[in-house]
Amino acid sequence: MSGILAAIPGAAAQGVIWGVMALGVYVTYRILDFADLTVDSSMATGAATSAMLIISGMNPLLTLVFAILAGMAAGLITGFLNTKLKIPAILAGILTQLGLYSINLRIMDGSPNVALLKQPVIISLGNIPGALITGAIFAAVVIAVLYWFFGTELGCAIRATGNNRKMVRAQGVNTDTTKIIALVISNGLVGLAGGLLAQYQGSANVNMSRGAIVIGLASVILGEVIFGARFSFAYQLGAVVCGSIIYQIVIAFVIQLGLSTNDMKLFSAITVAIALSVPTIKQNIAQRKPINVMDDVEPTDAPPVQEASADTAGKE
Repeated sequence: MSGILAAIPGAAAQGVIWGVMALGVYVTYRILDFADLTVDSSMATGAATSAMLIISGMNPLLTLVFAILAGMAAGLITGFLNTKLKIPAILAGILTQLGLYSINLRIMDGSPNVALLKQPVIISLGNIPGALITGAIFAAVVIAVLYWFFGTELGCAIRATGNNRKMVRAQGVNTDTTKIIALVISNGLVGLAGGLLAQYQGSANVNMSRGAIVIGLASVILGEVIFGARFSFAYQLGAVVCGSIIYQIVIAFVIQLGLSTNDMKLFSAITVAIALSVPTIKQNIAQRKPINVMDDVEPTDAPPVQEASADTAGKE
C-alpha cells in the first residue's frame, strides 16, 4: 500500500504533462470532430526537437517554442492532405504519422533514443513536486489560452465547423481553413507535451508517443464521465487534464499490483472501450425503466361529468 501511495505524486506529475497532450486531442476529437492520428508521432516530434536543441545549448524553455512549432507543422501537413488533397481524415493522419517517424529519426541524427544527461531542464523526474507545479502551470496557461481563443470569432467558427460544417459554409466561412487551424493548434499542444515529457524523463525516444491517441482519448472520456460535460467550456478543459491525471494514477496503481508493463497497451485499450461505452450503457438503462402511463396524463380543470338522473332519463 505504501508503494502505491508513493507512486501517486509521480503519476500526477506525468498526468499533468499528458493532460496538455489530451487538450490537443480534445480540440480535434470533441471540438472539430476530426479523427486525427497524427498525435502518435507529432508528440515524439516535439520531444525530439526539444531534446536536440537542449543538447545544442539552447535554453530549455525556449526549446518548447520550437517543439510547438514542430507539432504545428505536423498538423499543417495533415490538414493539407485532408482539405486540399481530399484524403480522408484517418488516412491523412496515418500518412503524416508514418512520414514523421523518419523525420523524427533525422531530427535525432539517426538515433532512436537521445538522452539528456546532465543537461539543464525546466521539469525533471528527480524533482517531482517541482515537476507537478511546473506542469500544472503549463496546463493552466494552455487552458486559459484555449478558453480565450475559442471565445473569439475565429474560435467560434472552428467550434461551429465541428458542429455543422454545412451551416458554417452557408455563412461564408471557409471550413478548410478552420479545420487546418484547429489541427495546427491541436498538434502544437501535442508537440509542447512532447517537449515537456522529454525533459521530464530525461530522454527522447522515437517510439515514445506510440499509443498517445489512446491515452488522449482515455483522458478526454474519463474527464467527461467523472466530471461531466454539461458545464462551462473552461470546466470541460480542466476536466480533460483531471482525467489524464486519474488515468496515470490508475496506470501506476495497476503496475504496483503487479501487472506487466507489456500489457499496458491492452489495459489502455480496454479502459477507453469501457469509457466510450458508458454513455450507451446509461442510455440503454434509461430506456429499460418502466414507464407509468398515468404519470404522463395531465390533470384537467374541467368539471366532472354528472350522471343523468332517473327523472331526466324518463323525460327524454
